[in-house]
Amino acid sequence: MKYIATLVLAMTIMVGSAQVESPSKGTWKTLGKITFKKVYDELMGFKVDMPVFSDQINELEGKEITIKGYIVPTEGYKSHTEFILSAFPYSMCFFCGGAGPETVMEVESIEGVEFSADPIILKGILRLNDKDINHLMYKLEEAVVVEED
Repeated sequence: MKYIATLVLAMTIMVGSAQVESPSKGTWKTLGKITFKKVYDELMGFKVDMPVFSDQINELEGKEITIKGYIVPTEGYKSHTEFILSAFPYSMCFFCGGAGPETVMEVESIEGVEFSADPIILKGILRLNDKDINHLMYKLEEAVVVEED
């Protein structure tokens, strides 16, 4: 009986810990909770899809977040202070047709970030964009690289 109780306790701990998401994975999941509305753009001359952020996303506006993703370089493979961060590797990112616009964000980092094909973790201030079609819907400002625990 003692053995069964210990086994049940161990399985409960393992199952419970398996369901806990890292904060960065949860962040991309939260950022995916958007809908779109068609809005006529005077400059383009036709309707474009504009994001409608959920209350959960609106609560993150101007707050510090931590997020894990992949660098999509905008100017070669060097150290960048401005780049795109993708929830998915370069070959599967939004720009390659493998995901939606909610899976990428513009990044402005305090210091240059070296390109890597491996995922990185960033911490910074999240800004939302539902007006300017010339920019992505998410922007991470004052970003710094965070070492993984």
